[in-house]
Amino acid sequence: MSTAKQNFNFQKIVAVTGVLLFLIKMAAWYLTNSVAILTDALESTVNVTSAFIGLYSLYVSAKPKDTSHPYGHGKVEFISAAIEGALISAAGLLIIYEAVKGLGNPRQIGQLDFGIYLISATAVINYLVGAVAVKKGLKNNSLALVASGKHLQSDTYSTIGIIVGLILLFFTKIAWLDSAVALLFALLIVFTGYKIIRDSLRGIMDEADEALLEKMVQILQINRGENWVDLHNLRIIKYGSTLHLDCHLTVPWYLNVHEAHEEIDRLNQLVSTEFGESIELFVHTDGCLDYSCEICRKEGCSARQSPFREKVEWTVNNISSNQKHRAA
Repeated sequence: MSTAKQNFNFQKIVAVTGVLLFLIKMAAWYLTNSVAILTDALESTVNVTSAFIGLYSLYVSAKPKDTSHPYGHGKVEFISAAIEGALISAAGLLIIYEAVKGLGNPRQIGQLDFGIYLISATAVINYLVGAVAVKKGLKNNSLALVASGKHLQSDTYSTIGIIVGLILLFFTKIAWLDSAVALLFALLIVFTGYKIIRDSLRGIMDEADEALLEKMVQILQINRGENWVDLHNLRIIKYGSTLHLDCHLTVPWYLNVHEAHEEIDRLNQLVSTEFGESIELFVHTDGCLDYSCEICRKEGCSARQSPFREKVEWTVNNISSNQKHRAA
């Protein structure tokens, strides 16, 4: 099963979970009349909406390439994540509003013990589903799934805070604690929404992923072939769960077309082994120049113009630059 299909199937679980947890929280609010539980339930409406937005985006991103979308439909995941982040932030602001109102006009609380049991159950379920969603999203390079998972986890953190506040309220009977705790964790929700929006904009703007580049360079450095004189102008662009890699590979100038293509195949096999089928390579080959001899480690080269001087260690900076490498 493709990674896109796996992401879509798991997002179905996230969506169904969101609906069930919303119903449980509404039942808890009905029993307790707690503003903290009400705000937690309000955030769950965003969970449900976001889950179905994420589900639709993963359905679109799983579509095959076509003439109108030669790189696939994966970019829609960044758009859905931006919408989800905006909804999370909006929910946080709404919770702040309700909590501030509650501070000035505390509500009469009902069956608090049953409400605590129900909300605690939603926290456990939320965290487990969210953790699995983030793990699977990171593994499959799905920002939409990561966003859904982080959303569920942020809901868990706010719910834990609400549970603590409700327990204190249960024993102290201090009514304003209900709204104070809701206000505190609403700020965390707004911050989580901001981070999701920031990550989605990075993807839309094709901002370089430094951690991914570092990992890629390390793999290439350790496994570089004898005929790989240098590698430059390397760029990685994300299209949902698909990674698109462009680079220029410098090989000995006397290799024929078939031999040069064999080097590209070795590079492709190396990267695919590490990143799976989610990566596409577009490699341009360059022939080495006279000054390349000083950094070329190929032994027994009959075309060598000068002796080997130094090995150029590949780094994110020199492998991303559109310049062939040369000795210092």
